[in-house]
Amino acid sequence: MQVILLERIARLGQMGDKVRVRDGYARNYLLPQGKALRANKANLERFERERAQLEARNLERKSEAEAVASKLDGESLVMIRSAGETGQLYGSVSTRDIAEGLTESGFSVARSQVELRTPIKTIGLHSVLIQLHPEVEVSISVNVARSEDEAVRQAAGEDLTTPEQDVFEFEEDEEAEEESAEEGAEATEEAAAEEEA
Repeated sequence: MQVILLERIARLGQMGDKVRVRDGYARNYLLPQGKALRANKANLERFERERAQLEARNLERKSEAEAVASKLDGESLVMIRSAGETGQLYGSVSTRDIAEGLTESGFSVARSQVELRTPIKTIGLHSVLIQLHPEVEVSISVNVARSEDEAVRQAAGEDLTTPEQDVFEFEEDEEAEEESAEEGAEATEEAAAEEEA
């Protein structure tokens, strides 16, 4: 199906471009969202009549998005989650969680604006893109940790994903060394006693 784009769409085209897309993509996404019109003579004429208004509205939205982007750029969001010893989360951090966290921080971000290819499933610092407008995107840092203390340590640069060696392992190693040293001393004493006899 051929459509006329009413706004810039990544990997598809600019406003006013006539592009061919799959029927389902046009019917289920572009047309209902108001991002495109079917490419026919009546709609071409309508687009040309409304082009100045559409461009003005797009420019206004872009300037609003740039204002929000300047405040949001470099923002750090802390997410506290349960995780195992290796840093693997028991759940995940999804686009909904990030959008809700940003909304609580005072930014109006929709779930669809969060660019996350796969959910976050490990603790650590993760960079996430926020698409505020088709031409404006900003990167934020999502700090996923098991506690507030851990989040502060991660933000300072400490790597918490590698499991720490237990103190018990060191104690066991020391005990084993002491036992082997005692056995060695006993063996030397026995050898000395046999030589005397």
